[in-house]
Amino acid sequence: MSDFSAKVHNALGGDTLVVESGGAIQIKTGGKIVPNSGTQAAAIANITPATDGTAAGTALNLVLAALRGAGILAP
Repeated sequence: MSDFSAKVHNALGGDTLVVESGGAIQIKTGGKIVPNSGTQAAAIANITPATDGTAAGTALNLVLAALRGAGILAP
């Protein structure tokens, strides 16, 4: 018999979701991460890199895409 330890579990008392090393939370298509209000953050428009004049606009757009992909920002 082997010991089994879930990598994603509720902490004692059940008020905290714990993700152990090697665990993950996967948000499926259409899933969201929302604050206490239950409302997803509003969409934020991409920056036009030509207007920004640097690679910072491109980098920020990658961050925005990641937040959208995680369901934190609306598409």
